[in-house]
Amino acid sequence: MRPRSGLALRHGIVLPNAPGTIDSDYRGEIKVIVLNAGDAPFTVRRGDRIAQLVIAPVAHVEWEERDGLDDTGRGEGGFGHTGVEVTPKGEGS
Repeated sequence: MRPRSGLALRHGIVLPNAPGTIDSDYRGEIKVIVLNAGDAPFTVRRGDRIAQLVIAPVAHVEWEERDGLDDTGRGEGGFGHTGVEVTPKGEGS
């Protein structure tokens, strides 16, 4: 289950646990947790499209235990490490 971008943009309506997962053995009613992070009240009416369901395959894997991993160009670089290159302050100006 995923949020609808227009509701988030225009009204601040978000799904706090997105993306939500519906297990393959679940048989009950599909429900969505909705959070109003906007400044104004928002009313959900029957038939409103407040979320979107994406059906995706589930990969079944066999794990192979290793003592370590090969080095990569990225290494331990985390958040923001790939994509737009940022020059540190004071360099390249």
